[in-house]
Amino acid sequence: MCPDLREPCCAMASSVSASGVSYCAPLKQFLTFTTTTATSLHRRPLLVFGSLSSSSSSNSDNNIFNNPTNSLFSKRMERFWAHSGIRKNNELVAYLQQYGMIRSNKVAQVMNRIDRNLFVPDGNQPYVDTPIEIGYNATISAPHMHASCLELLEENLQPGMHALDIGSGSGYLTACFGLMVGSEGSAVGVEHIPELVASSFQNIENSAAAPLLKEGSLQVHVGDGRLGWPEFAPYDAIHVGAAAPEVPQPLIDQLKPGGRLVIPVGNIFQDLKLVDKKLDGTVTVRNEASVRFVPLTSREAQLRDY
Repeated sequence: MCPDLREPCCAMASSVSASGVSYCAPLKQFLTFTTTTATSLHRRPLLVFGSLSSSSSSNSDNNIFNNPTNSLFSKRMERFWAHSGIRKNNELVAYLQQYGMIRSNKVAQVMNRIDRNLFVPDGNQPYVDTPIEIGYNATISAPHMHASCLELLEENLQPGMHALDIGSGSGYLTACFGLMVGSEGSAVGVEHIPELVASSFQNIENSAAAPLLKEGSLQVHVGDGRLGWPEFAPYDAIHVGAAAPEVPQPLIDQLKPGGRLVIPVGNIFQDLKLVDKKLDGTVTVRNEASVRFVPLTSREAQLRDY
């Protein structure tokens, strides 16, 4: 078993230890990945992938996202995790803690309370650490990706703060945001597929975040996420769950001084960027990790071949 993600064997393998079973599976069988040395929260090489399926695009370079091998990857990972012994949400969180993907007690508490099973379509393995298709050419990101984003935004998700989740999809991360900012804060999800908004309402209503949805401190809206959601701006934290060709200016404008935006940027090669707005209004941007997400695009483009 790989004892630490810093070791070479774990740069090329996924280790699972649960119910007395230890197994090291070469990820080279499943996908090509890039590692990067992050300079803030994660002080060691970090493997990050968000979503492996995506909407179609007129740009042939983006057709990689609709490659059927992505579904094959998900199925292989499901079979692998089916034998891992992880059957419960708290076991998944413990696994992410064991391998350094969750270091914050607060993030662990929130992810334990929001059961991923409630946000994954029936027929899937909910506790697989891989993206899962949720319909309409959209996915729910891998659990370790959610954990990483929550930790990167933790200081901006304190009780009473305002958070915006662009491309909210299943509603999972929006629900986590809601628990972190509490009833005195505001968590807003924006998703341009109405059917996903409707299903995310149901998902959240079945979760620990249901009271926040009922009282209105947690909301999900149909809209073009590239334009943000000005009604509740400025935001202390903004998360974007799809890759933009560049950072949308409306999101920077809606970021509060002292706030942070986490967004994947790029096409084939993508970087998870941290956009921090200082108290004087100046903006800094730096790369956190190499990632792979679905593209941030129009509703029409996303549904073109669906």
